[in-house]
Amino acid sequence: MKKLLQIILLLALVFMLGFLSNRYSHQWDLTQNGRHSLSEATRQILQRMNGPLKITSYASTHDPKFGNVQQVVKDFLEPYRRIKPDISLGFVDPIEEPKLAEQAGVQVDGEMVVEYGGRREHLTTLNEQAVANLMIRLSRKQERLVMALSGHGERKLDGIANFDLGEFGSRLRKNGFKTGSVNLALAQDLPQNMNLLVITSPQVDLLPGEVEKLKSYLDRGGNLLWLIDPQADSGEPLHGLQPLADKLGLLLTPGTVVDPAALKLNAPANWALGTRYGQHPVTRNFSLITVFPFARQVGTSSDSGWHVTPLVEVAPTGWLATNGSPKFDKSRDVRGPVTVALAMERTVRDRDQRIAIVGTGEFIANAFVGNGGNMDFGVNLANWLAGDEKLISLQPRPTLDNSMLLSKAEGGAMAIGLLFGLPLLFVAAAAIIAWKRRRL
Repeated sequence: MKKLLQIILLLALVFMLGFLSNRYSHQWDLTQNGRHSLSEATRQILQRMNGPLKITSYASTHDPKFGNVQQVVKDFLEPYRRIKPDISLGFVDPIEEPKLAEQAGVQVDGEMVVEYGGRREHLTTLNEQAVANLMIRLSRKQERLVMALSGHGERKLDGIANFDLGEFGSRLRKNGFKTGSVNLALAQDLPQNMNLLVITSPQVDLLPGEVEKLKSYLDRGGNLLWLIDPQADSGEPLHGLQPLADKLGLLLTPGTVVDPAALKLNAPANWALGTRYGQHPVTRNFSLITVFPFARQVGTSSDSGWHVTPLVEVAPTGWLATNGSPKFDKSRDVRGPVTVALAMERTVRDRDQRIAIVGTGEFIANAFVGNGGNMDFGVNLANWLAGDEKLISLQPRPTLDNSMLLSKAEGGAMAIGLLFGLPLLFVAAAAIIAWKRRRL
């Protein structure tokens, strides 16, 4: 009777566990940096999206290569739906209903059409970065236009040369910005619908009439990102932009930052490392190292009329080399830390005007934008300058999980060990146990 009761209780427990596991589910991500769960940045983006999100996936159930694509899509979106329950997911099989897929403009099996706030976008890539970028684009209430000054040899937002800003411009476009260029020698004025003007590294002097257009743009509250390379003021004028610097109250000390800490990371000493950040929306919760190659010091006068916040300080053990020598000259050089980026704010015509000054254009150039958190810092700057500080989120986690790479010999040894060594070990253990039992 006692054994029967135990069996009944065991069966009841198994039944209860089966019932609960079918009704409720929970997952634990035990990887080193939680690579199989959504990042904090993605969570914040989803939580800030007010209102339902509709996703229609044009996926088949019998793909020759991937099998049930609908199930793949469903499993991929499950973590997103747990955070945002009002995500609705529907499926259309493009093989069974090709006309519906053609009307929706679908090109790939598994392609999703995402609708939010009256806007819609297509998603063909199943990874968190692609989804996060799409969510950011949908979250923007209106299109943001970023224009780069051109006509004087400046860096281009769509350029492919190491000097240019093409990769940065591409990221901006993925995040919902529209980019372009403006030549003030040809244009009557700067576009009225422009949210941000970028000035970086002119190689020839601007005409006085062009500078007047820039000053007028500032007077009416225009936002500006100005990247000022050190060579621009090392015995040379700012290529005609000195009146603009005077209008902003900028103090631009000649010289290039030398950071001994970079040498410890096998980087040149003139690559200043950013680890100290100011209290500002651009740098809030920002903990990534940034790299500012060939940077200069930027500052403002006390009576500039702007609210100024230093964004990045570099070289706490370094200095600003004004004589071009890699050795510190106490009679001429300036000891660190050195401010290489700052934010300026004021109110013009009942609207916030925002300016960012960075002492190098190299940090988001194609040759250097992949270093550390340079891209993330640049995108944060653009979001803040365009008035979308709510889209400034925590940065993605670095991938810390390590992979083990084995040579052919090591792989062969491991295979032999698993196929023969481990079974022989079990047989030997069983033989030893049997022998001991016989002795007893």
